[in-house]
Amino acid sequence: MQLSQRVLELRESSTLAVTAKAAALRAAGADVVILGAGEPDFDTPEPIRRAATAALERGQTRYTATAGDAAARRAIAEKLRGENGLACEAEDIVITVGAKHAIYLALQCLLDPGAGQEVLLPTPAWVSYRPLIELAGGRCVEVPSSIEDRFAIDLERLERSITPRTVGLVVNSPSNPCGVVTAPTHVESLAAVLRRHPALWIISDEIYEKLIFPEVTPGLRHRSPGSLEGLRDRTITVNGLSKAYAMTGWRIGYLAAPHGSGIAAGVAKLQGQMTNNITSFVYPAIVEALEHGADAVEAMRRTFARRAQLVAALLDGIPGVETVPPDGAFYAFPRIRACLGRTTAGGRPLASAGAFAAALLDEAQVAVVPGEDFGTCAAEHVRISFATTESELERGVARIAAFVAGLTPPVGERVAERSAPVEPMKEGIRSG
Repeated sequence: MQLSQRVLELRESSTLAVTAKAAALRAAGADVVILGAGEPDFDTPEPIRRAATAALERGQTRYTATAGDAAARRAIAEKLRGENGLACEAEDIVITVGAKHAIYLALQCLLDPGAGQEVLLPTPAWVSYRPLIELAGGRCVEVPSSIEDRFAIDLERLERSITPRTVGLVVNSPSNPCGVVTAPTHVESLAAVLRRHPALWIISDEIYEKLIFPEVTPGLRHRSPGSLEGLRDRTITVNGLSKAYAMTGWRIGYLAAPHGSGIAAGVAKLQGQMTNNITSFVYPAIVEALEHGADAVEAMRRTFARRAQLVAALLDGIPGVETVPPDGAFYAFPRIRACLGRTTAGGRPLASAGAFAAALLDEAQVAVVPGEDFGTCAAEHVRISFATTESELERGVARIAAFVAGLTPPVGERVAERSAPVEPMKEGIRSG
């Protein structure tokens, strides 16, 4: 049987692949430190779990409205109005099978296969955005950034990339994989650019919005593009409960569409032909999380903030590894350029970040995610997740440091390398 070309060309998620391989090695008895997983290492808070089990016990097991039950949609709309400044009502909300599905459905509403439409994607960016754009029939146009600029969106390059074929822009803050937050002032500057292009839609993925660390960058806070004048009527805000509430396996996402745009109705129509409603007895857990879960979220956020500071300090101690101290989400995205072109202690040449990650797992038993699938500008990076205990972080980064220390430079470069001056880095970037 011949599979469709669409499926044959679809890339496997590198983040899921690395996590699966590391988990299989661990299950076979290997002492693997997993720094690749993109999910919190906490249990879902007990009151949220109780809300779902109580609903199950009282028989809340039947179909519901495709877009979600009324109480949960009202709670989401109230949260978005009060915390994010969005002008939305319950009818503008669709609850989806995870935030990834919300993005997929939104793109399916905006794009037509074969129409030559383009979606801009500031990179480095989460590995699934490009495939989701392409599955909807669009062409993904990367807008690369750099570690020297702390991965901030290059606004001049962004505007130069806008053409008559541009339909939308996907933005994500805090960032997966970079672990950085787009400062409110930069969001305002982005809005100023986008106001000059009123036909362009924005999909704002805010799944990590509650994991922001002013402990790292004082005064830092989240700003939703959909709250800004000139963007309110064309921003689709995506969020969910997976990351902040430690509910990844629950698969609860949602989107808020501009009132009167028809997007929410279109998304619900698509979902009705795909998954219909999410699991019906988890709706009360959504209400419980949004209305009473703030203390549990804050406790987890403080823990992640400590880990962010720890991982930055640990990576800073590895010569040749350059890092932006993460101030959001639970990722660091170090550049390993100085390691490429070298050979591991086990005799493996490191021609790419993928080769680095594979050798690190095989020789040092540490799982990280290679940067290639996060964008062309990310090819010299790896993603490290600090959604694990501090002791595991220390153990894992110590192994990375030993692995890097054991690399052999190419013959002929060793003498020059010893005498070469270290290039100064911009403020906020650490180079060991």
